Amino acid sequence: MLQFRYEAVSDTGRVRENNEDGGFASPYLLCVADGVGGAAAGEVASATTAYVLSARALAHPGLDPRRLLTHAAQEAHEQLAAGVRADPRRVGMATTLTAVLTNGREVALAQVGDSRAYLLRDGRLTRLTHDQTLVQEMVDAGRITPAEAATSPYRHVVMQAVGADHEPSPEVVLLDLEAGDRLLLCSDGLTDVLPDATLATLLGIEHRATAAAHLTRAALDAGSRDNVTVVVADVVDAPAVVGTGVPLGAARDLANVVDPTAVRPLRTA
Repeated sequence: MLQFRYEAVSDTGRVRENNEDGGFASPYLLCVADGVGGAAAGEVASATTAYVLSARALAHPGLDPRRLLTHAAQEAHEQLAAGVRADPRRVGMATTLTAVLTNGREVALAQVGDSRAYLLRDGRLTRLTHDQTLVQEMVDAGRITPAEAATSPYRHVVMQAVGADHEPSPEVVLLDLEAGDRLLLCSDGLTDVLPDATLATLLGIEHRATAAAHLTRAALDAGSRDNVTVVVADVVDAPAVVGTGVPLGAARDLANVVDPTAVRPLRTA
């Protein structure tokens, strides 16, 4: 069965007072959620979204990963809407979501926003996600160059998010992964300041924990002004294991989750 062996770091950073990044890492699920900057209760949005996704993944280990990811994004939206109704101070809260999920046979990737996923295979780094941002749309339309996008004051304006106001439209695709591949999932606190060449070099460090630590430190040393969340995972083919995992960042505190009791098993699995 395809699985992940992982190490993860979520650092508040040197500028922000609190960590609005959330996430989860387990043998079958990797996810990063970055509370949208400038919006209320970003830590609630990211923690709730990571919690809903991890609860679904743990409850339904054999489900079609595309279906589960799509359903979880919708359910996270519903939970955030309920959170705003319970506390109007949370109006506007939203988060990105980048997740990779496997049922042991298939591997799916879901993305909402601009947190990223990368694949390192045979020393070559490939980005698996496409930023859902205003500047990326401008690059795609040929209105600005990638270099101009990297310094644009609008580079963090996301066109899609998991929030209370609008139903998310996650991009969900199957990945062709194989044992020996290495994955990186991260918030933009990392990718805003480190070029792909640096990502490839540090991600290629043999020991996952060392790679994750070096990536995080390099982002902070390069002047990242944001929270930095890094998940480094190796793809393996191994006998099934219990799918427990570890919450990251804001998701470590259940007080940030709108309603942990609201997540129930799907009727048809």
